[in-house]
This record gives sequence, C-alpha cells and structure tokens, in this order.
Amino acid sequence: MTEQDLLAQPDAHYMNDAQQGFFRELLLAQRSELQERICGEFDLLRQQETHSDLADIGSAEEQHQWQLRLLEREKKLLDKIDEALERLARGEYGWCRDTGEPIGLRRLLLRPTATLCIEAKERQELRERHQRAL
Repeated sequence: MTEQDLLAQPDAHYMNDAQQGFFRELLLAQRSELQERICGEFDLLRQQETHSDLADIGSAEEQHQWQLRLLEREKKLLDKIDEALERLARGEYGWCRDTGEPIGLRRLLLRPTATLCIEAKERQELRERHQRAL
C-alpha cells in the first residue's frame, strides 16, 4: 500500500488491518534505519584517536559530546518507535491517548510515533508554555 492508497481510503476504514500493516512496515523500516545509524555512531566513538595538542583534545572532546547527545536523541526515538509498535500490537495505535479520538493518517504519516491528536497536542503545549511562564 502506498501513502496515496492509504489516504484514499474512507474514514470508516481508519486503522483497519491494511492501514495497521502499512504503519507497522513504516515503523519497522524507521527502526532498522535508526539502529544502523546508532551502530555507526558507536563505531565512530570507539575509533576516537588520541591527540597531544590541547586544542585538538578540546575539539575532539566537543565532537565526542555532540555525538553522545545525538546518540541520546536517537535512543529516545528508538524507544518511541518501540512503544508505537507495542501500541500497534495492542490495537491502540492511531488513537489519541487523551481523547480516544483518531490521531489522523496525515499526522501519523508525518510523525508515526504520535500519541496525541492535534487538539490534544496543542493543549499540552499550551499547558507547558503556561507552566514555563510561572
């Protein structure tokens, strides 16, 4: 099934077996790609060369910290993909965690790990902004 086929289906078919299969394949492909990138980053970290010049040491340390932050972000995304796959297995994927309403195919295509519909996400962001202002 292509994205066009997915979007052409009637609303009554939301999260039917074909749509769930489409998102399962999408999530698994993203997971595999992400794991490859993480392995590549770990390999780069292991191959760090030693430097004797203080400027080189500082630059290498900064690069090392940047790679660790990237790995942390990618690990969090990997966890979100795994959680989305678990929701798929339980039949909860595609439904808003807060409202129980459909998240929507277009939103899931843009962010397959989404757990909130647009309205619930906007409310969450508004609450976060309000709390930061206090």
